Amino acid sequence: MTRIFRFLAALMAVLGISAPAIAQQLADDPQLIFQKTTVWRMLSPNATLDTFVIDDPLVEGVACYFTLPRVGGWKGWAGFADESSVTSIACRQVGPIKITSKFSQGEEIYRERRSLFWKKMQIVRGCDAQRNVLVYLSYTDRLIEGSPQNSTSTVPVMPWGNEQAPKCGDFVNP
Repeated sequence: MTRIFRFLAALMAVLGISAPAIAQQLADDPQLIFQKTTVWRMLSPNATLDTFVIDDPLVEGVACYFTLPRVGGWKGWAGFADESSVTSIACRQVGPIKITSKFSQGEEIYRERRSLFWKKMQIVRGCDAQRNVLVYLSYTDRLIEGSPQNSTSTVPVMPWGNEQAPKCGDFVNP
């Protein structure tokens, strides 16, 4: 049994796969705020709910907080477990909003693999130009079959202090 674990660890090292999660980022790595254990395991890693924060890479002054479940046990630790499709998100204005460049509706701002090959969680951004509101959607998709699990959060673009609020519609690519 230990030979199998050594072989798998060596294979992961050769392929450059990092356990427990394989993140492909468009923004900076999210910052872990806290973890809450959901399933305690005596001899292997616990299953947890991990809460992260990430700053929108194109919109200064907006932070998104999201929670993802992590499978425990040795399969979860090694990155072989099929992670849950459940996700939640809450985005907030945390300072003066400054949109640094144009973007497309539904543009991806963060992506993380939830299994070795088939599933990924994504956060995308859009703009409701009529109401001047940024809209963020987190969802999990699969290569072969989609997932209905998703969560939406909105950030009204408001003035901050003496600074005027930009119009998000001015920055959306047609």
